[in-house]
Amino acid sequence: MTYRIRNISIAIALALVAALLTGFYVKNYQRDVQKNETNVPVYVAKVDIPAGTSGADVARNGMLNKTEVVRRGVVPGAISNPAQLATQVATEPIYAGEQVSTRRFSTPSERGITAQLTGVQRAIAIPGDEHQLLAGTLKAGDKIDLIASFGVKLLGSGEEIKFTRIVLRDVEVLRAPNDAGASAKVTSSSSDGAFNVLLRVTDTQVQKLHWVFTHAQKWHLELRPATESADSPENVESAYSVLSEGVTPKQLADAGVAKLTPAQVGGQ
Repeated sequence: MTYRIRNISIAIALALVAALLTGFYVKNYQRDVQKNETNVPVYVAKVDIPAGTSGADVARNGMLNKTEVVRRGVVPGAISNPAQLATQVATEPIYAGEQVSTRRFSTPSERGITAQLTGVQRAIAIPGDEHQLLAGTLKAGDKIDLIASFGVKLLGSGEEIKFTRIVLRDVEVLRAPNDAGASAKVTSSSSDGAFNVLLRVTDTQVQKLHWVFTHAQKWHLELRPATESADSPENVESAYSVLSEGVTPKQLADAGVAKLTPAQVGGQ
């Protein structure tokens, strides 16, 4: 009798446990169903968004509409704020009415150099030594100026006058010399240097760059401030301006060049 009572008690206890577990499962299922049926805010494309469109342009040009869908209808990666796309670029077309997902976007660096260029922008790799290219100092995203020294021959006399000036300003670095690693070293000619830097320029700036690297006697890159950079008025330096600017006639006389003229030092 005791044995039967024990078995019956165990069976009743197991039944109670099963009933409790079933009730718990049903409640959780109902809660999940109710949660999935609630509306949540999402953004959909107001117009077709072509591949290559920046997230900043998507927000700036009003290409999004905010709406609500049931939670179970939200696509993976759906954005809840346009700011999530601020530094990204669309990798494939998004059609009007589609939910906008981060899975359709990536950063420009993830898409390669081509994705970082638009319109008249061009990328050009410049070889040089570590001092010319500020190797170890420059990093991607920095802005630089290009300064060069070169000679100009006067018509008729053939006399060469040497000048120094800043040829280009505020040029962006796409890839720094130290980013390229050992594989980027140029071994075909020691005059080319052992490093190269990739710059973002316009299609007209490329012409100036090519002239400088083909004809300039000396050139260097100089690093601009990261914020609040400014430019002095354009000017050209020559031997005469370097020697005489800011110097009094007496100081020139004491140096033995009291009657110095631009023509006398133009070719120096």
